[in-house]
Amino acid sequence: MDPGSRKTEKQATFKFVIRAFRYRNYRLFFGGQGLSLIGTWMQQIGMSWLVYRLTGSAFLLGLIGFTGQVPTFVLTSFAGVFADRLDRRKLLLTTQIFAMIQAFILAFLTLTGAIAVWHLIVLSIFLGLINALDIPARQSFVVDMVENKEDLGNAIALNSFMFNGARLVGPSIAGLLIGIVGEGICFLLNGISFLAIIIALLAMNIRKKKIKSKHAPIIQGLKDGYAYAFGFPPIRYIILLLGLISLMGMPYLVLMPVFAKDILHGGPHTLGFLMGASGIGALIGAAFLASRKSILGLGRLIVIASSIFGLGLIAFSFSRHIQLSLCMMLLTGFGMIVQMASSNTILQTIVDEDKRGRIMSFYAMAFMGMAPFGSLMAGSLASRIGAPATLMISGIACIIGSLLFLTKLPLMRRIVKPIYVQMGIIREMPTEIQ
Repeated sequence: MDPGSRKTEKQATFKFVIRAFRYRNYRLFFGGQGLSLIGTWMQQIGMSWLVYRLTGSAFLLGLIGFTGQVPTFVLTSFAGVFADRLDRRKLLLTTQIFAMIQAFILAFLTLTGAIAVWHLIVLSIFLGLINALDIPARQSFVVDMVENKEDLGNAIALNSFMFNGARLVGPSIAGLLIGIVGEGICFLLNGISFLAIIIALLAMNIRKKKIKSKHAPIIQGLKDGYAYAFGFPPIRYIILLLGLISLMGMPYLVLMPVFAKDILHGGPHTLGFLMGASGIGALIGAAFLASRKSILGLGRLIVIASSIFGLGLIAFSFSRHIQLSLCMMLLTGFGMIVQMASSNTILQTIVDEDKRGRIMSFYAMAFMGMAPFGSLMAGSLASRIGAPATLMISGIACIIGSLLFLTKLPLMRRIVKPIYVQMGIIREMPTEIQ
């Protein structure tokens, strides 16, 4: 093959990997949200380090994680009803403006030296309330930006790439800034970064959709959503596995300051490197998913990714060397994002359009809403048996969950087959449809 042909082939492959970029609205969202997420990750790392610096308590790290995320579990299902009934772009504009206000308040209190732990708890709850409305609206907004449903999986994978690219860049910048100028600047820069996504949302041209049951009682809409989600085995099993992974596996994030400072004997830069390594692994996972041509095979991939995530946590819990710990964080990042994004793609592909917001709210409850209980549990357990033993238990639970999910795959394949055939994803049943 001549060099010109190879170059053309590479360009075609790259265009295929980023095919969701052909939609102007998605390009705007990707750029604005990407910049905003860098600030979000900077704030998250700054807040974790500030709590541990002020208190030295693993339990309070877990408590802050709990207060920041428990509103997602309590309120996001109601928010999903609103995401199905209201203009999602306007909802997102509202949540981004209030999140920006929260970041500026946090920055002011920190930079003036007035910050106290109770401030952090209150502001975490406030941000959690904002996120409870933001997450289902943002997740279901993807389909409003990407007109061709065949490109939906690619857009979700690119979203994961964006999220974890920010997760790589944000903590690295935060680790450097905390050591030089303190946590307050991280919070200030996060507040400023929200302007990017606000401007992007205002610049979009979203086609209005006809909304069904706009005036039906909210409780009835919620009941209909629950009946649909948990009466349909593929959605039910995906959400249950997500909930288990979130409860038992995701709290490793709140224990990272303990590993950075007490286990690996480092400082803020060590925390930044650990989070950055996890981000690199997630980027690799997102790029892998974006390069896939079809949704077929994602069910088995969920099992493999969940197992990789669990094994990574177990190996990380035994590591006492920074190089090995970084490698294990890369592995956990890969497993986490492949499992999460694959689940998201299947759910958004098979869900009825008029229930998308509610299903994505249940997805958020499982992925984000269970995390605060896991954070509280992990913080309490780590204060008794230590952070390494806590993560080992978490990893074992994730592997058990993935094996149980594996036993349900044959049933899921039989149920999903007619949906895939109707959508034109498959013409006849292959050996593996998931």
